[in-house]
Amino acid sequence: MPTIADLEKYADLIIRTAVHIQRGQVLWINAPIHVPELVRLIVKRAYEEGAKQVHVEWRDEAITKLTYGLAPDEAFEQYPAWRAQAMTELAEQAGAYLLIHSEDPELLKEIDPKRIAGYSRVSSAALATFRTYMSSKRMTWSIVAAPSDGWAKLVFPKLETQAAVEALWEAIFRIVRVSEADPVGAWEAHNNALLAKRAYLAGKQYKKLHYRAPGTDLVIELPDHHLWNGGISKNERGNTFNPNMPTEEVYTAPRKEGTNGVVRSTKPLSYQGNLIENFSLTFENGRVVDFEAEKGYDSLKTMLDLDNHSRYLGEAALVPHQSPISASNIIFFNTLFDENASNHLALGNAYPTCIEGGASMSREELEQAGLNQSILHVDFMIGSADMDIDGITKDGQIEPVFRKGNWAF
Repeated sequence: MPTIADLEKYADLIIRTAVHIQRGQVLWINAPIHVPELVRLIVKRAYEEGAKQVHVEWRDEAITKLTYGLAPDEAFEQYPAWRAQAMTELAEQAGAYLLIHSEDPELLKEIDPKRIAGYSRVSSAALATFRTYMSSKRMTWSIVAAPSDGWAKLVFPKLETQAAVEALWEAIFRIVRVSEADPVGAWEAHNNALLAKRAYLAGKQYKKLHYRAPGTDLVIELPDHHLWNGGISKNERGNTFNPNMPTEEVYTAPRKEGTNGVVRSTKPLSYQGNLIENFSLTFENGRVVDFEAEKGYDSLKTMLDLDNHSRYLGEAALVPHQSPISASNIIFFNTLFDENASNHLALGNAYPTCIEGGASMSREELEQAGLNQSILHVDFMIGSADMDIDGITKDGQIEPVFRKGNWAF
């Protein structure tokens, strides 16, 4: 297990950089029940930094699996109104939300995907206001990770469970820079590097991006006045935070109906407790019109059919192949990590902050501006050392953005 000193450094990084707690702010932590030491240290640091109140919501993946397997159908037809109201109030008060991700990527592989998808629709509808506040940066939030037995064994199948958990802790600490002497300072430098990439791409205002790699030949049109995000973010009060830790990406939103061609996945996708592997998607005028998958075909189909807009893209993210996660040569079976080892796309909802003035636009206005709106937002990995990407300007000039998986500028 990690030392208390390492857990203290991790907790400090989470509070000072990931959610960047402000004096008088309320923090809601959604945490797995098997890492109480880490959670207690996070709570301690939050109060030391001036948090007004810290609420901890525990979850147990064994209970989650039992619920999906044994609860009656009506249990999945309604989302707890009290929880939706509490989370909405947190956002309205400009609070902070921290999710500690830990679940076994195959936790629900024996559960009917339709049951999972049905409850996903119910929960998404109930939390619509909260998600709107989150995507418009009315509040701050972050997703970080801690190992579980099931996750660790999937990543390191040749190790005994305890050794696998220790190896996964070590990998997480290395990748999120906890292993460095000054993790907060290291993240400040990293965020500044990502800001430079964002500024360059925003200045270019490419009309299209053309992706080419084995199994991939895809053209994505970008909306007018698009913005690039990634790394550090700011809420509406101007306070910074890192929504994902780790993160190596810069991203924007495609124009909803502007994607054409075929794209092939390069890493497994864990979706709702199921793995989807070696899949491809064919797009016409923005919509997925055909798809294949060697594993998880039914889960992929359920995801694509979640609502009327889930077959359209909501995000295009650029990540160099020469990144700490890619260099680890570890497949994490966890999107938080794997998406930051690889160029990736997201099916479903586009973030309003990917277009000028988007944070104050209504759902209808965002649609008119070309940004897809959906209850789904699922990232999937497409990058490799063989991927080239060209930027196509409004006057038709072609400029290299990626060559052999890495930045070309």
